Amino acid sequence: MAASRSTKNRTARGRSGNPAKAPEFVVKPATFRDWVGAARLRTLPLAIAPVVIGTGAAHLVDGLFHWLLALGCLAVAVFLQIGVNYANDYSDGVRGTDEFRVGPARLTGAGRAKPRTVLTVAMVFFGLAALSGLALVIRTQQWWLILVGVVCIVAAWFYTGGKRPYGYSGFGEIFVFVFFGLVATLGTTWVQVRALPQEAWFGAVAAGLFACAVLLANNLRDIDQDRQAGKLTLSVRIGRRGTQILYTVFVAVALGIGVFIAVFYPIAWLTLMSLLLLGPALIVVWMYKAPRELVVALSLTSFGSLTYALLLAWAFFG
Repeated sequence: MAASRSTKNRTARGRSGNPAKAPEFVVKPATFRDWVGAARLRTLPLAIAPVVIGTGAAHLVDGLFHWLLALGCLAVAVFLQIGVNYANDYSDGVRGTDEFRVGPARLTGAGRAKPRTVLTVAMVFFGLAALSGLALVIRTQQWWLILVGVVCIVAAWFYTGGKRPYGYSGFGEIFVFVFFGLVATLGTTWVQVRALPQEAWFGAVAAGLFACAVLLANNLRDIDQDRQAGKLTLSVRIGRRGTQILYTVFVAVALGIGVFIAVFYPIAWLTLMSLLLLGPALIVVWMYKAPRELVVALSLTSFGSLTYALLLAWAFFG
């Protein structure tokens, strides 16, 4: 809430810094378009990619396409991703972190919506993810997956929420790799065929690395602002050059996994076509002049990961 008040106060003072002389400005309430923007659709490919890879790996086990279970996994992943995005909007906003933000304005931090409203929307999407997961549990009778779902939602909330969010301590990439890579991909495969072939593990690692690369691009953009706000992301800890190198390593290793799989599934060579998106992203990460340019790198990496996933799944289905 402090961030919202400070934003409004700065707007009301204007450039003169004198509230008595500055014209009155009113922060417009969020529109439907603002709410859609706050869902950060550019990050949704990170939720879709592991489900695509996991479904392809499941096909290798029994040669079938379990489309209903796959859609259920997709619903869980997408709803959880959107819930995380709104939860981050709320938590960063009430902490005042977004006061230093370079990227697109947030609902809470910009005062476009009440913090409680943003939190409610986040909880609604977490609830939808939970209901979708419960439907899968009932369908598969794998009741222990309820615990996995609870852990996923708790991890999503404490990324930026709570008294000691792990995203503020440099551990964001670890949790992103585990949940957006291993858990999402392997969970999708297990739900469909109750088995975890080695192809699913390789694909899970690749999906996790791409998710981490997107997070690095995001944190590289905000590195100066996060340092000022006391948000010690991995990028703040290792610096700009270290982040650029690590981003490159993550992308290169993920592509290398595709090349390795291609030895056994030749269609997987096509995963290198994702370089049409990932190549420009790499150039932006290394050559950017203004932090806002990294929004493009983030989007390219996100959609590059989905392209990679679709082509890898094609190799498994082929």
